[in-house]
Amino acid sequence: MLRTPTGGAGHGTAGGNRLVSIGSVLAQLRDEFPEVTISKIRFLEAEGLVEPQRTPSGYRKFSPEDVERLAQVLRMQRDHYLPLKVIREHLDALGRGEEPSLPPQGAPGEAAAAGELQPERPTAARVGRAELLAAAEVTEEELDEWESYGLITPAADEGYDAESVTVAKLIADLGRFGLEPRHLRAMKAAADREAGLVEQVVAPLRRHRNPQTRAHAEATTKELAALSVRLHAALVQTALGVRLP
Repeated sequence: MLRTPTGGAGHGTAGGNRLVSIGSVLAQLRDEFPEVTISKIRFLEAEGLVEPQRTPSGYRKFSPEDVERLAQVLRMQRDHYLPLKVIREHLDALGRGEEPSLPPQGAPGEAAAAGELQPERPTAARVGRAELLAAAEVTEEELDEWESYGLITPAADEGYDAESVTVAKLIADLGRFGLEPRHLRAMKAAADREAGLVEQVVAPLRRHRNPQTRAHAEATTKELAALSVRLHAALVQTALGVRLP
């Protein structure tokens, strides 16, 4: 059950409804969806699942219908593992007065027609937001800040690759020495440049007509990545005049 805000949470509308801020929306949704975040709501807006009004200064204002639509989206993701395109089409059909039935959970035909991956259950290669927070032992606020600095980036399905857990733990460890996310942007920029160099080397291999050559590109990528990490570590040790164990 969604909580309805009372008092001065928003501005009145002609129909007596009240427009509320994204923070108020988050508070209403979290009773049923404890893991929802402001970044998740913004992502669903970017994907066209909800269209809040905007104030002249650019702030989002959500109607009760917007909040209920978000709740429907989150339920269909949670209970049916449907891709967002299928959810959007289903809700649009309901808005037209139709009575569409939900496709069966994990129906491959619907996922293919939607042209996007279904939200995955946690696996060794992909983790959800809750799993990342628990594994790295960090808070929602910390992860939101790291994402705002580009240190950790969720995929389109809001999942994370397993290496993000390692990144989150390292960021937290560095934070205990007083290094804030803004200080780590240089490291992220350097890593992106190194990755770009590796991509330049392997791109011709990936475009090759020979399947064996294309397969070799993956092994080459891993080898170059390992050498790049070793070189980076050696350069840092040389610059500091220390040797790591």
